[in-house]
Parts: sequence; C-alpha cells; structure tokens
Amino acid sequence: MPMFQKHFTLEEARSRIPEIRAQFARIHELYEQTERLRADFLTVQKRIQQNGHAPKVSGFEEHVEKLNALIKEVIDTGIEIKDVVRGLIDFPAWHNGNEVFLCFELSDMDILFWHKIEEGYVGRIPIRDGEFVL
Repeated sequence: MPMFQKHFTLEEARSRIPEIRAQFARIHELYEQTERLRADFLTVQKRIQQNGHAPKVSGFEEHVEKLNALIKEVIDTGIEIKDVVRGLIDFPAWHNGNEVFLCFELSDMDILFWHKIEEGYVGRIPIRDGEFVL
C-alpha cells in the first residue's frame, strides 16, 4: 500500500520548480519577519506573566499564522518539506515499483537527486539525463 496519495513524475516535479521558488521566496520573507518579531513577543509574554497587563500586539502571532498557511499550501500539493530554511523538499515518486523521493533544494538549478524514503538526504543518488542512476 502506498505511503503517499500523490506521486510526481520527474517532468511534473520539474514543472513545479518555478512555483516552488516563488512560494519559498514568500515563506522566507515571512519567516525572517517572524524571527524579528519573536524576541519582542517573548519579552511581552514574560512581562505579562510578571504583572498581569494586557498583551501588546506584536504581530508575531499573525505572521506565524500566515507562515503556517503558506507551508500548508505547499504540503497540500503532495510535496514533503524537509527543511524550510534551506528550501529542501521531496516529491514522492515511483521508481521500479518502489516509492522514492525526488530531492530538490532551492540552491539546486534542477532536480538532480533522488533517494529511497528510508535513506533520506544522505542517501541521495544522482539523476542523469532524466534517468534514475543506481
């Protein structure tokens, strides 16, 4: 029984790369904004615990909600996000009757690797001329 509902061919995954890059540009922008607001949010939360004053609206929660929505948008397409900061994602695919991942990182120009699901990033194997290399 398959682990994933959606599987991508190499061509389908490659066609998604421009959209993925745009989505991750938005995710990274919002992530950076959220990180800048985090310190203020934590300071405010500490003060609230100490003196019981009403919380200051920092925008942190709103940014976190937007960030989660953007990440969910990617995941809902069947793509696995492995590292948000690096932009490391896996596309479930089939190879010789086995479920595998087509591995992509934003720093890559193309989908250059695949790996068995249980082996992860360290088990990446090159894709050459559109073919899975063993």
